[in-house]
Amino acid sequence: MATSLKIDDGLKSRVQQLASQRRRSPHWIMLEAIQQYVEREEAREDFKQEALASWAAYRETGRHLTGAEARTWLNSWGTEDEKAVPECHD
Repeated sequence: MATSLKIDDGLKSRVQQLASQRRRSPHWIMLEAIQQYVEREEAREDFKQEALASWAAYRETGRHLTGAEARTWLNSWGTEDEKAVPECHD
C-alpha cells in the first residue's frame, strides 16, 4: 500500500542526512521510524490495558500484594535464595 507523507523541509533534510550516514534510503529510515513508534505505542497500550484489568480485579476481589512483599520477591531474583511468587491475599 502506497502512502504519502507531507513533511517539512527541515525534517526531510534531517532524514536525508541520516539516511546518507547510515547508507540507507530515506524510505528505509522513515519506515523504520514508523515501525518502532507503532511497536512502542502498542506496547504502551498493552501495559495500560493490563494495569486497568489488574485494578478492576483488585476492586472486585481485594486480593493484592503489599509493596514490601513485591520488593522482597523482586530483590531475590538472580540470587541463590530466589523466592517463589508470593500468594496474593485480602
